[in-house]
Amino acid sequence: MNLRSVLPGFFAALVSVVPLSIHPQTGTQDAQKNAQQARAALNAMVQALGGQAWLDMKNQMIEGQIAAFYHGSPDPGTTLLFEYHQWPGLDRIVATKHKDVVEFYVGRQGWEVTYRGKAAMPKDQLDDFLRRRDHSIETAVKVWMKDPNTILVYEGQHLAERHLAEQVTLISAQNEAITILMDAQTHLPLQCSFQWRDPVYHDKNTDTEEYDDYHLVQGIETPYTITRLENGDTVRQFYVTKARYNEDLPADFWNVDETAHRIKGH
Repeated sequence: MNLRSVLPGFFAALVSVVPLSIHPQTGTQDAQKNAQQARAALNAMVQALGGQAWLDMKNQMIEGQIAAFYHGSPDPGTTLLFEYHQWPGLDRIVATKHKDVVEFYVGRQGWEVTYRGKAAMPKDQLDDFLRRRDHSIETAVKVWMKDPNTILVYEGQHLAERHLAEQVTLISAQNEAITILMDAQTHLPLQCSFQWRDPVYHDKNTDTEEYDDYHLVQGIETPYTITRLENGDTVRQFYVTKARYNEDLPADFWNVDETAHRIKGH
């Protein structure tokens, strides 16, 4: 569905009950009021997450156990995982306690590093990661909200995981959308979702992340349970055990070749 194409009908519905002579003015006012309400909800979310501390964080690291799912059922066992992120485009994911399997996402490129050396990330895996990064809450706040061409739509209150939540959708100038549900009381994000069309099969898919069990870490509210769903089916859960922010990382921390050399040397 073309999201922008439905907006005229949406705004028309808002003003269909008022006299024809004031339709244009009332429609504009209602649209502006709705956008202001959406922006206020998103701003309250940012403040709940930590305000300026969240906006200015230099980097973040989360450590924990990840469980994979297949057809909604968990696979046996979990994997130790370390995820490092630095805005706007640096991510490093380290698996196993020996830290000898490392994924790098630097800008729009990705690599996997093992004892065999460095290899380019498979395209489907790279596309999946970049798609989720491009539709994250951080991108919604730091990029989409700052773009005057982004449309903000307040969609009222809904139930999300037994919580009453406010729902806001951001629609970009490229006609992409991010929908965020925020706890109506704490304003913390409960869910973030977006849709995308499969380039091969052309069917529409929905990616969703759910957030729970928040802990205050260095002034930033951090979800310690992060669940990822694809088309409504759970595909992974990350149980965070430790989080840190604004670390002084080594100078070569984001250097793929140096990391490959060290791992291969072991």
